[in-house]
Amino acid sequence: MVSAIQQRRLWLRLGWNDILQRYRRSVLGPLWLTVSMAIMIVSLGLLYAQLFQIPVDDFLPYLCVGFVVWGYFSSFLIEAGSLFVASESYIKQIRLPYVLYVCRATWSKLIIFAHNFVIYLGVVAYFQSWPGLPALLALPGLLLLTLNGALSTLLIGMISARFRDIPQVIGSLVQILFFITPIMWKPDVLKERMFIAEWNPFYHLLQVVREPLLGEVPPAATYVVVATITLVNFVAVGLFFARYRERISYWV
Repeated sequence: MVSAIQQRRLWLRLGWNDILQRYRRSVLGPLWLTVSMAIMIVSLGLLYAQLFQIPVDDFLPYLCVGFVVWGYFSSFLIEAGSLFVASESYIKQIRLPYVLYVCRATWSKLIIFAHNFVIYLGVVAYFQSWPGLPALLALPGLLLLTLNGALSTLLIGMISARFRDIPQVIGSLVQILFFITPIMWKPDVLKERMFIAEWNPFYHLLQVVREPLLGEVPPAATYVVVATITLVNFVAVGLFFARYRERISYWV
């Protein structure tokens, strides 16, 4: 990890180059994702606000933040399968810390998240629903979310290098998680079955970023759950990485 931090200029450049290569010869580049997500958020926001009988100025910001944050975190899970496989040429030709590839992937996802965050700014500006000082709590929340995403990327990337069917399984699971996590709907619609949302760890990971951006302070229980998830991830992934990292070059 220390070695990867010392070589930050390398993975910052590689991450930026990934964005350039992905959208080369495109007029809008990664803004295509922003435009398509904005259209989807507005369309679904107007529709579901009517279905749930919720004022648009209340539901649309909620849906917008949920979509943007979920899109950011789910990209870690969906793209993790190619973490080491796509870097096969680097791994076999030059000795670099494996954590460097995680930093590279995380940096490129942060760039895309910054593009998509413009949608949130547009929504709150239109409805004049500025969150105020609680929005500052979104920064540590985003840090925790990014750390868990990076740890998940490392774990899934290693397993996918050994078993190439894992990315397809992860893709299917992410689709299921999207519908059972309160993104397009609010937890209070469950009424006496609120435990379905409260027992969902992805709900709490979303809340530490979404609530501050909506002008609310997340409850202490949410921070406890997220801190516990982060600690468990760090220990589990750390032990797995220490045990199998020497085999990554053979698996790819």
